Amino acid sequence: MSKVKRIKGYADMFSPESDTFTFMETVARDVFGSFGYKELRTPILERTELFKRSIGDETDVVQKEMYTFDDRKGRSLTMRPEATAGVMRAYIEGNVNAVEQISKLFTFGPMFRYERPQKGRMRQFHQINCECLGPDEPHADAEVILMLMTFLTKIGLKELTLEVNSLGCRECRPKYNEALRAFLANLNKEELCEDCRRRMETNPLRVLDCKVPACKALTENAPTIIEHNCDACKVHHDKVLSTLRAADVPFVQNDRLVRGLDYYNRTTFEVVSNDIGSQSSVAGGGRYDGLIKQLGGADVPGIGFACGMERLALALGEREVEQPDFYIAVLDENGLEDGLMLAQSLRLAGKKGDVSFASKSMKAQMRQAGKKGARKALILGGDELAAKTVVVKDMETGEQITVPQSELVEHI
Repeated sequence: MSKVKRIKGYADMFSPESDTFTFMETVARDVFGSFGYKELRTPILERTELFKRSIGDETDVVQKEMYTFDDRKGRSLTMRPEATAGVMRAYIEGNVNAVEQISKLFTFGPMFRYERPQKGRMRQFHQINCECLGPDEPHADAEVILMLMTFLTKIGLKELTLEVNSLGCRECRPKYNEALRAFLANLNKEELCEDCRRRMETNPLRVLDCKVPACKALTENAPTIIEHNCDACKVHHDKVLSTLRAADVPFVQNDRLVRGLDYYNRTTFEVVSNDIGSQSSVAGGGRYDGLIKQLGGADVPGIGFACGMERLALALGEREVEQPDFYIAVLDENGLEDGLMLAQSLRLAGKKGDVSFASKSMKAQMRQAGKKGARKALILGGDELAAKTVVVKDMETGEQITVPQSELVEHI
């Protein structure tokens, strides 16, 4: 029979690659917990309407990239393309705002978008997401950014650039959209890519986010959104920046920085790595006041970010594989159960290692211990079983000693 192969754009993840993801999740839990965040787990499947209402009908995600299908009852369901909408749905459905004024939530998990697979970008990808719901003060924006930079630093990234911008609010954004449309109307549409020609009418702000060199050159002198910020948005943005300076967090004001999803407003930010080539963004986010109300909840402000874990893994590079403490080589078939019990006692004492399930030759078992990368080989032959001892061999130096089983932990 022919083999069943994995789907294009989906990856199997063995160690050590999976170890890198576990490491990132462990550090994230530690850092986010120190900022008062709690973990939330949401479903992979949501009603399609959730993403259309939150992300926006005219976004590339909704129009081109979502995995959407009807279930047996004809209900349209979508595999989540991003996490924030699901968090908002859970927050509203759980009536969380009635319980606490400020909610700090983080999530991990797979997301799904149908796009061309490339380095650091898969059709099933993984994200770390954080959402701070309740406060509208600029200090909340600054704290979210500080937490993100703390996390990225703790996992070992160094060559990072924080870019920030303000997207305005429901009062000043429409005026900017008018100015931008007027600028775009004077361009030669034939020189723009197909996506930008469509976006000019449906979502002009997204034209500034186009990565096609010709489009970037044509819009180089476009009016900037920050020039059209209202007074309240300017005060908010200035306070975010002054707080970052006070915390000694370097940043770059990027007037062209926008977000690909409709729900963002005011503060937006992105972290760029110089270590992974053209796919340089490793994290991004911003404020989305009004989103919860738009989805049927109370008028609760919010700000958050997402980190693409595949991108982070590229920037981190290969991690050193942790060595097991031991490998137990059983040379006498009558000692297989003893070997298993000895391994269990070592594991309960906090040691990590493996044990032979069959009594093979010394040469074969030392080869296996070497493949496992064990620091110590523990040899159980007939003599050792009778005397309740173990031969402990240092796999690096080759030195070996015989010790009582009762004292084994001290020698590993």
